[in-house]
Amino acid sequence: MAICYDRLWKLLIDKKMNRTELKEASGISFNVLARLGKNEPVSFETIEKICFTLNCNIEDIVEIHRDESVKNLSQTYSTIELFAGAGGLALGIEKAGFDTLGLIEFDKDAADSLKLNRPGWRVINDDIANISCLNLEEYFDIKKGDLDLLSGGAPCQAFSYAGKRLGLEDARGTLFYHYATFLQKLQPKIFLFENVRGLLTHDKGRTYETITHIFRQAGYTIQKKVLNAWDFGVPQKRERLITIGIRNDLIGRITYQFPQKHDYKPVLRDVLLDCPDGPGVPYGENKRKIFELVPPGGYWRDIDPKIAKEYMKSCWDMEGGRTGILRRMSLDEPSLTVLTSPSQKQTERCHPIEARPFNVRENARCQTFPDEWQFCGNVQSQYKQVGNAVPVNLAYEIALEIYKSLEELK
Repeated sequence: MAICYDRLWKLLIDKKMNRTELKEASGISFNVLARLGKNEPVSFETIEKICFTLNCNIEDIVEIHRDESVKNLSQTYSTIELFAGAGGLALGIEKAGFDTLGLIEFDKDAADSLKLNRPGWRVINDDIANISCLNLEEYFDIKKGDLDLLSGGAPCQAFSYAGKRLGLEDARGTLFYHYATFLQKLQPKIFLFENVRGLLTHDKGRTYETITHIFRQAGYTIQKKVLNAWDFGVPQKRERLITIGIRNDLIGRITYQFPQKHDYKPVLRDVLLDCPDGPGVPYGENKRKIFELVPPGGYWRDIDPKIAKEYMKSCWDMEGGRTGILRRMSLDEPSLTVLTSPSQKQTERCHPIEARPFNVRENARCQTFPDEWQFCGNVQSQYKQVGNAVPVNLAYEIALEIYKSLEELK
C-alpha cells in the first residue's frame, strides 16, 4: 500500500495557501510537513488537524493505493562509517535502510553522543590510524567485497599534489590516506565521500585530482556533485561536495542518480518557533544592545554608521560587503551555514527574534537532527559537534539513492 498527498497540495493551490501557512494554521511541525512531502505515513491526529484547518474530508487530502511497482525496501545493507562525528551522516544513512557495522570517531564527546543515542551501534573511539593498519576483514567480521557502503568525509586536512606518483603514497600523513586504505582493503560495493566544496579548487584542483585518482586506482568509477542542503529539506544554505564511487566490476549492474531537489525549501520559520530549549552562549551586554538595533534580515549597514564603525574597528576599512558582520537572520530565510561556535565576528548568525546566538538545539534543528538526539560534552563541544555534522535530511536523500542502486543487484 502506498500513501499519496497530491490531493492536499492541489487543495492548497486552490485555496491560495502555501505549506508554511498550512503548518502554522494547523499546528503541525516542520518534521511532519516534511513527511507529508515525501508521502510518508503521519498520525491520524495530524490528518484531523489538517482537515479541520482546510474544512475538508480525509479523502480530499489523502489517497491510498496499491502500487506494485514500488520495491520492498525491507532489505538492509551494511555500512561502515569513518570520521563519524556526532552522527548526522550515520543517522541519515540508517534512516535510508542501512545496518551500521561500525563507526570510527576520534573525538570522545562525539563518540559518546553516538553511544548515548544508539547503544546498539559499534562505536570505535580511537585514532583511525590505529584501525586502518589492522586486518579489517577480521576486525569487522566481513569479507573483502561484501561491504555494501563505506561512508564518511575525511576532515579537509589539505595535502598538495605530488606531481610524480599520483598514488596512495601522495596522501600519506593525511586523514584521507586512512579512508583510502579502508577502501582498498574492504572493497565495498559503493562508497560515499563527502567534503567541503572548496576541496574542488584547493591547490588549483590538484588535491581533488589526486584524491579521485587514488579512488580510480582502488578500482572505482567516480561521480561527483555539489549539493546544497537547502534543496533537500534542510532549512540551511550549506554546500557539500559529494563523491560517489561504484566498484568497477558492478558497472553496468549498478547506476547511481543524485537525489532530485525538493519543490519546497524550508526556512527558519519552519524550525525555530516551536524549538525546544537547549544550552547556549549569550552575547555580552554591549554586543546584545547593538544587535537589538539590527532588524531581522539586516547587518551592519542597517544601523547608525558611528555605532557600526566602533563595533567593527579594523574591519570597517576592509574591502567587500562584509555582510556577515552584525548579521541577524530573518524567519523567512534559511539559516546560513551552521558553524562550530555560537558567535564569530565576521560570520554572525544572530537569532531573528531575540538578540542572541542560536543555541545548540536550534542549530541542531537547522541541521535536521531529531529533537531527541542528544549531544555530550560541554556547550562548546556540543556546538562543534552540531556544526561539523552533515545535515541528516541531506544524508538521507543521498543514502536513499545508494539504497536504490544496491537494489539493482537483486
